Amino acid sequence: MNEIKLDIREISLGQLKDFFIEKSHKSFRAAQVWEWIWKHRVLNFDKMTNLSLKHIQCLKKHYTIKKINILEFHISSDGTVKFLFELESKKVVEGVLIPQRNRLTACISSQAGCSLACTFCATGQIKLHRNLNPGEIYDQVFFINQYAVKHFKKPLTNIVYMGMGEPFLNYKNVLKSIHYITSSFGMAMSYKRITVSTVGITKIIKKIADEGVKFNLAISLHSASNTLRSKLMDINKTNDLDSLLNSLIYFYDKTRIKPTYEYVLLSGVNDSEQDAKLLVKFCKKNPCKVNLIEYNKVANSIYEKSTNLATIKFIKLLEKNNILVKFRRSRGADVNAACGQLANKIN
Repeated sequence: MNEIKLDIREISLGQLKDFFIEKSHKSFRAAQVWEWIWKHRVLNFDKMTNLSLKHIQCLKKHYTIKKINILEFHISSDGTVKFLFELESKKVVEGVLIPQRNRLTACISSQAGCSLACTFCATGQIKLHRNLNPGEIYDQVFFINQYAVKHFKKPLTNIVYMGMGEPFLNYKNVLKSIHYITSSFGMAMSYKRITVSTVGITKIIKKIADEGVKFNLAISLHSASNTLRSKLMDINKTNDLDSLLNSLIYFYDKTRIKPTYEYVLLSGVNDSEQDAKLLVKFCKKNPCKVNLIEYNKVANSIYEKSTNLATIKFIKLLEKNNILVKFRRSRGADVNAACGQLANKIN
């Protein structure tokens, strides 16, 4: 009976060292393999040139390496680049490169599809196929970084887990991918350059606080009213604003990292003066920042973006109350790469 081969990028370095020792090889070989698969993304054992044929054959006998490939990419008129990545299962996930001033930001996916069905988000219209493993998440960053270096002559400055899927419903694999992105064995990026965006899975927010994570946390808020937020985001029915706030206070007390509240402005829905006042009240209860986001039209959506006047009034009310706020304009809308638009047509 054939042995089922493990994906080598789903085990730890310690487990690989134990494997080499068990097979009567030197444990330092594990570090050599680790640098090949993470730092250099060499995903063919035969091309690991500092390993002997004996080591290579041993690895090939017991392990496989799952990977993703770039299926295609599309360049927006504003310079934003949307990538379609094909998994080995032939499912497709999307990533985005956002060039802006001196920043190059990669927006990456953590799941193929999404189970949460937020009403304004295109990905929510796709059923969840599966979680991505650490290597598949890492590959998106690796490929987008390669593109950035080739076309913009510099590496990525920031990574945001704001693509397809809910990162905290794939919690373990997301944290493993961040470990490799920040590790000297991988891309050696700073934790401070990484932001994970969640709809607000409160028990996971507390869990990562206990683990002392160093990356930035963004919360898809979109309303400071429980009634309205539950209409926009079904998750609020089980993780309401009170429990969310409680978890964020706990997170800040443990990590001293200010969460960022993401708030998509929807015309006539959540952009009134009263909505702004509720947001101010919510923000005052815990140190935070606010990203107001211009809505990008999604197919079959009932929503429209807020008018310039409503947007300006909303921003001014927040600023008047000393809330740190930034307004994020639409990027990549013409190639469906903008916030809330990632929903590939192939899956």
